[in-house]
Amino acid sequence: MADYFVGQREYFPNIGKIPYEGSKSDNPLAFKYYDAEKKIGGKKMKDHLRFAIAYWHSFCADGSDPFGAPTHPHPWIIDAKTPMEAAEHKLDAAFEFFTKLGAEYYCFHDRDLAPEGTSPAESEKNLQILTAKARERQQATGVKLLWGTANLFSHPRFMNGAATNPEFKVLALAANQVKAALDATIALGGEGYTFWGGREGYMSLLNTDLKREKDHLAVFLGTARDYARKQGFKGIFYIEPKPMEPTKHQYDYDVETVAGFLRYYGLDKDFRLNIEANHAELAGHDFYHELETAAAMGLFGSVDANRGEPRNGWDTDQFPSSYYETSLAMYAILRAGGFTTGGLNFVAKIRRNSVESADLFEAHIGGMDTFAVGLEVAHRLISGGKLSGFIKNRYASFDSGDGAKFEQGQLSLEDLARIGSDYGAWGITSGKQERLENILNQYLLEL
Repeated sequence: MADYFVGQREYFPNIGKIPYEGSKSDNPLAFKYYDAEKKIGGKKMKDHLRFAIAYWHSFCADGSDPFGAPTHPHPWIIDAKTPMEAAEHKLDAAFEFFTKLGAEYYCFHDRDLAPEGTSPAESEKNLQILTAKARERQQATGVKLLWGTANLFSHPRFMNGAATNPEFKVLALAANQVKAALDATIALGGEGYTFWGGREGYMSLLNTDLKREKDHLAVFLGTARDYARKQGFKGIFYIEPKPMEPTKHQYDYDVETVAGFLRYYGLDKDFRLNIEANHAELAGHDFYHELETAAAMGLFGSVDANRGEPRNGWDTDQFPSSYYETSLAMYAILRAGGFTTGGLNFVAKIRRNSVESADLFEAHIGGMDTFAVGLEVAHRLISGGKLSGFIKNRYASFDSGDGAKFEQGQLSLEDLARIGSDYGAWGITSGKQERLENILNQYLLEL
C-alpha cells in the first residue's frame, strides 16, 4: 500500500500518514491501540479487522439535516466546474484520506462515485468513467474495494420502493442501475455486493400487496445474482437488515427475518448478512445478538461499524466508541471464523458541528482504536476458554446418553415423556451471568 496518495491537489495538507503511537500518546492524530502489523493469534490486526471507509458518509455527507442547511463545505466540490469534475476531485480526496489513514478498503454507492445523468445511458457512462479513474487510483495505492452497491432509495422514483415498487417500469429502472453498479464492482475487483432495501417495505398495508412485493424482491435478487455470476463475479452478495426508517416497515427487518426470507426463496447459498450496529438497535436487538444470530445460521458476512444514540429512535450513524460493545462484537466475529470477503465498514458520519478536516480523521482513528481493543479482548476471551468452557459444561447433558439421542432425533415424544416422568432436582442450576460479566470486564481492563 502506498505511503499516501495525493492527486493534483492535496485536500488534507496539514495531515500526514497517521502513525501508531500507543496508549500513552496525547496526539489526536495517532492510533493508540490499532497497530496494523501487530499479530493477534498469528494474524495481523489489519487482516482481522479489514477496515473500510464508507464513501457516502465521509465524502458526500454535508452536515445538513431536516432542520438545517449544510455545514461541511467540501473543498472537492466548491471549486469544481461540473458534476463530473467534482466527482473526480472527490475521488482524489477519498484516496488521499484512505491512504493517510491506512485503511485498505472502501465501499461505495454508484451515485456516490458518479453523478446521475439525464438518462440511464448517461448515468451508466458517468459511472464507467469514474470506475476507470477509481481503478487507476486503486492500482497506484493498493487500496481495494470491499463491496459496491446501488442507491435505490434517494431518487423520488423510488419513493414506493425499487424491486418492490408497484410500477414495473420503476423496477426495470432499478435493474438497469443495479446492472451498472455490478459491472463497476466487478471492474474494481470488489469482494462483495450489498443490497440495502431502504425503500423495500411499506408505509401502509392498506395499499400494499405484501406477498407480491416480497416475491418480486426475491426474483429481482435472483436475477442480479445470475447476471453477476455470468460476468465471473465470485464474491458474496449481502443483504443489510434494517427494521424501519425511511419506511414504516422494511422487509429486511432483522437477521432472523432476512434469514427466513433467503431460505424461503432459496437464496441462502449466495447471500449473507451485512450487519449494522445502529440497525440492530433500531430493531430492538443488541449488535452482539444480531452477529451471533447470523453466525448460528451460517449467514454471517460483513459489518457496518457504527453506533446509535439509545435516546433517539432513528439512525444516528455515530462512530463506535464502546470497548464493551466492540469486544462482544469481535468475540462473535472471531468465533464465527472471522471475515472472509467482509470487513468493518465505517458507516458513520461526523457530527453536524464537526467542521474541521481533522475531525474526519479523528473520528475514524477513534473507531479503529475501539475495534482494535475489542479484537484484543475477544482474542483473550477465546484463548482463556472460560466463557466457552462454561457454555460447554452447561449443555453437557446433550453430549451423551439420552440428551445426545434427542439432538439426533432418535427420541419420540413418548420417550421424552417417559424420561421426564419424575420431577427430581433438575433445573435449579445457576447460569452464573454475573460471574461471566465480571470475567468480560476483567479482560477488558487488561489492556
